[in-house]
Order: sequence, then C-alpha cells, then structure tokens
Amino acid sequence: PHPSAHLPELFFLLLCAATASVLGDLTAFLLARRGGLRFAGFITRSRRLRHAHHRLGGVLAAGGGPLMVLARFAPAGRSVMSVVAGVTNRRTRDFVPWSALAAVVWAGYSVSLGYFGGRLLGVNWGTTALSIAALLTVGSVAAYLLRRHPSAQAG
Repeated sequence: PHPSAHLPELFFLLLCAATASVLGDLTAFLLARRGGLRFAGFITRSRRLRHAHHRLGGVLAAGGGPLMVLARFAPAGRSVMSVVAGVTNRRTRDFVPWSALAAVVWAGYSVSLGYFGGRLLGVNWGTTALSIAALLTVGSVAAYLLRRHPSAQAG
C-alpha cells in the first residue's frame, strides 16, 4: 500500500502515545507536589535521586523546559523530571506545556522509528534488535547530555 495510507493510524498512535505520556507525567507531578515531604524523604534516602534532585531542581528553577524534552529520552529521565518538578512546586501551567512538547517529540520519534524501520528493514527479529539498539543509543546519548548540561552542573 501507498505510505500515506497509514497516516491516520500513525497519527492516532502518536496521539495516544503522547496523551498517555502527558497524563503519566501529570500524575507523577501532582503526586509529588501533594506528597512533597514523603517524596522528599524518599529522595534523600537514595544517593542517586538526591544528586538528581539537587541538579535538576536548580535547572527547573531557572526554567528548564528544554531539559524536560531532552530528559524524555534518558532512562528514567521522564520520571525524575516529573517528580522533581512536583517536589520543587513548579507551577502546573509551566510544567504541562513542556511535558506536552516532550511527549509529542518522544511519540513522534518512537512512532517514526517503528514505521520507517518496518518499511525500510522489514519485520523480523534482526530489525527488532536493531530498533532496540537505536532506542538504547538515543537514551544513552540523552543521559550523557543530561550529565554534561552546563546549567545542570551549576545547580
């Protein structure tokens, strides 16, 4: 079939993935905001979470929206950003637009990778492994960039 024959399904898949992602972010954000002391206690017990909270809290206080988009691709970045934004009492109206943008970028990337990977490489175990490797590579690069982000080091 012609590639444009799949556009409605791809759009619906992108819409569902992005919507579910924003709702998940918002749920974590609101839970962290309402249970701030409990989350803060949980964060202080983990050295890694404490370090991430310290670095990301400063970045979020300075705006940090573009970092939310980048964090979407890092392992656990999405969850950490949502919780830190809630614990640091970011305003919902500042959080939701960046979360939505990050969700659309991430969903577009994921749906595109699946669609074009399937069209170009076919569907078999080898291409599935290649797709997983691509996802892990992008996540690793995002994690590396998050660690090296200049404003995160200053926070």
